[in-house]
Amino acid sequence: MLDLLKKFQNFCNCESGAVTVDFVVLTAAICLLGLTVVNTFNGETTDLANEIGETVRTAQDF
Repeated sequence: MLDLLKKFQNFCNCESGAVTVDFVVLTAAICLLGLTVVNTFNGETTDLANEIGETVRTAQDF
């Protein structure tokens, strides 16, 4: 039983891989933030691009 307890303590104290876990969590958070920003401005950007395209199209008619 003491051997099992000692192995469990060693497991709890082991920090190899902690950086990898932090990196995965931070990368996921950055990706979600990027997707949120893209989805927030997607409609407005499309409308602006359509307005610019219409302005260029009418300017070429002159």
